[in-house]
Amino acid sequence: MADALSIKRSVPVRHASGIYWRALAAHIRSVIEYPADLWIMASAGAVWNVLQFAFLAVLFANIPNIEGWGFHEMLMLSGLLSVAGGANALCFDGAWNTGSMVIKGDIDYRITRPAPVILQVGSSHIGLQSFGELALGFAMLVYGWIGAGVGMAWIPVGALAIVSAALIQTALVTALCAVNFWIKSPMSIFAFLLIQLQGGAMKLPLGVFPAAVRIVSLFIVPVAFINVVPVAVLTGHMNAWWLVGTPVAAVAAVALAAGVYRLGLRAYDSAGH
Repeated sequence: MADALSIKRSVPVRHASGIYWRALAAHIRSVIEYPADLWIMASAGAVWNVLQFAFLAVLFANIPNIEGWGFHEMLMLSGLLSVAGGANALCFDGAWNTGSMVIKGDIDYRITRPAPVILQVGSSHIGLQSFGELALGFAMLVYGWIGAGVGMAWIPVGALAIVSAALIQTALVTALCAVNFWIKSPMSIFAFLLIQLQGGAMKLPLGVFPAAVRIVSLFIVPVAFINVVPVAVLTGHMNAWWLVGTPVAAVAAVALAAGVYRLGLRAYDSAGH
């Protein structure tokens, strides 16, 4: 059923993107109608970044640097990662519901609609914490940018890094959530583990890790291209040619997510059989 209705049918890109943005706009309008919930969840998203800022401030009050990285450069690492996570939660948070939709048969409704299932699922929910994550993430990124002495000429590179980071983060989370087409679990365990890994490891320079970890984070699961590589290039810790890998990793991650979701739909067993 999924194969016949969703995979073989071609949907114009403009039509599909229009449906996605209208669905997302509708969710945003519904969120605005309940400002108390919005502020509570946005504050929760912001608090984590405030704690991260405080931790780094205390840490660098006692040590000069970590592998040559100073306070402001580390702020950029945390800020860019938070922006990427916030963009994912704002624009494609519905991917986390893939497992529950598979179990409940809600994917059936998406299959019969004239739009890619992956876009329908991704736009089915907004993470309210994203507003706080984005606001504080951008604040940390800008503050770190200025403090690290990164010039205005690098702003286009920074913009490319932000867009690429958001795409990589969203695509990797979506691909891992799509694993639930096979394991039939309401919880996206692998995506959750990715977030935990990033929170613990990707806020540090790559130099503190063994070579095997660096290879995996650069070339196998390209989480380093979300924040570490762009910030390292902007602050002079890595050669500028590494920046080419950021959009390349973004394209590869998006292709991976689309491919895994497509395979998942092929394997999907409709609730109506």
